[in-house]
Amino acid sequence: MAVDVVCVASWNVDLIAHIPQPLERGQTRMAQAFDRLPGGKGSNAAIAAARQGAQVGLIARIGGDDFGQMGLDLWARESIDSQHVLRGAGETNGTALILVYEDGDNSIAVYPGAGAGLTAAHVQAATGMLAQARVVMASCEVPLAATLAAFEIARAHGVLTLLNPAPATPLPDALWPLVDVLTPNEGELLMLADAPDIETAALCLLQRGVGALVVTLGERGCALFRPDAAPLWVPGHAMQVVDTIGAGDTFTGTLAAQLAQQSPWPQALRWANAAAALSTQAQGAVTAMPARSQVQAWLHSG
Repeated sequence: MAVDVVCVASWNVDLIAHIPQPLERGQTRMAQAFDRLPGGKGSNAAIAAARQGAQVGLIARIGGDDFGQMGLDLWARESIDSQHVLRGAGETNGTALILVYEDGDNSIAVYPGAGAGLTAAHVQAATGMLAQARVVMASCEVPLAATLAAFEIARAHGVLTLLNPAPATPLPDALWPLVDVLTPNEGELLMLADAPDIETAALCLLQRGVGALVVTLGERGCALFRPDAAPLWVPGHAMQVVDTIGAGDTFTGTLAAQLAQQSPWPQALRWANAAAALSTQAQGAVTAMPARSQVQAWLHSG
């Protein structure tokens, strides 16, 4: 299968407990509900892209346990190419412990497990798939060496690169010029740039070599910043939120699919905003991600 979006992916199983509000240090509270659902920023974004019509391939390393097999089964159902997914025999799969609060917000602790073993050599073995893609995306949940290798291969073959810098962490100077599109949320943007406001922070990262920056702003929508162009502010959607898990990943994956389909920026951002808003209408990440037809119908109804 020829792929147009390749994701250097993390794969976690989300263990989700629902409680009224954040725990205080040392506090124990009975949960109101519990779920075990598929997660991992890379896998989530890959599935979002696939549901928006992209042909998606993964580069990942997963556990040899039942949680690892859960990922392979999921990707097969979503028609995602997993030929470059490696299994670590005897290794524990990545796991995310998630607390969801009554207002729909959440806190997450991620253990990368076997995913921490993904190397540049694993990525280089997938050069053929990377070279013929239109978009290569990654997040900060995978080892930096793997992302650097993937983006270097992409750049050498004229393939667009997209980085979701989450969880936010300091990044090396060598990476910034390899990023064609950066998709932080507001907090991540301000942390990465060490700046007091969105526009100052965006300018700072563009000066480091980023090609375009899209900051997500929740119900306020998103904003696009590019060198030598006025910012483009795209309004969002006020929703009655069930939970926000996976909304950012849905935005990133949908944006990747739109860019792979060569949609103009205003359409790509409008579509990504809508998909992310719809993803807040059900619990969990993958379970809430809309199909392309759902996004299209919702946009047309508005």
